[in-house]
Amino acid sequence: MIKMKSNKKQKIIALLIFAITLTLSISARDYYQLKVYNLKDKSQESVVDKFLKDAYLPALHRAGIKHVGVFKPVDTSDGMKIIVFIPLKNIDQFEKLETSLAKDKNFQTDGSEYINASWENPPYERMESIILKAFSEMPEFAVPNHNTPPLERIYELRSYEGPTEKYYRKKVEMFNEGGEITIFNNVGSQPVFFGEVLSGSTMPNLMYLTTYSDMKSHDEHWNAFRTHPDWKELSAKEEYKHTVSKSVIQLLHPTEYSDL
Repeated sequence: MIKMKSNKKQKIIALLIFAITLTLSISARDYYQLKVYNLKDKSQESVVDKFLKDAYLPALHRAGIKHVGVFKPVDTSDGMKIIVFIPLKNIDQFEKLETSLAKDKNFQTDGSEYINASWENPPYERMESIILKAFSEMPEFAVPNHNTPPLERIYELRSYEGPTEKYYRKKVEMFNEGGEITIFNNVGSQPVFFGEVLSGSTMPNLMYLTTYSDMKSHDEHWNAFRTHPDWKELSAKEEYKHTVSKSVIQLLHPTEYSDL
């Protein structure tokens, strides 16, 4: 009798553990860091490129981050910059990353020129770090599938700023429950990520990254999105009016050493 009760208790505990594990796996969402290096000239660009290619990306790979995106603007009239996309499984991974890099002797050696740059000759003008959490309808980032050379590929990074937190949350809802992400998928775009900005300079805002094999494909897919009947219906809904007060659109090329 005692043995039967013990077995029953063990089964209940096992079921509870399974249920908790399943719930956590379903609700888990990626975190992302976007690092933006603002540069003044080709000299700084060269130093940052070398650091990212030879030291930073290899160190991130050793730390368990397999796919890191590195991008540059198609149009540099607003200034030179390099944007680094770092996908993370949880915020704890982000917190431990700097400690991991500090202990990585290869990273310290390979990145010496950048790490030990003098105050008179810094490798960049300013650097911005943006932290995001993946949308519930796309909880993990996606690795795109392209056959074209990197310099032909187009990545489009968009930031939608809301006038208030309330309007911003409605725009996030529009992507998730409203079905905007579904429309991107239905027209054949390749979203890399959709994310809520948790820390950044233009909050409240969301950001997302889509990608295309070339500029022709980019234009065709966006035209298909704008004319899609589901988008016309969704964008006409009164509840989603005035949710974006400013949009910032950047067309990017991946670098030759980018993982994406």
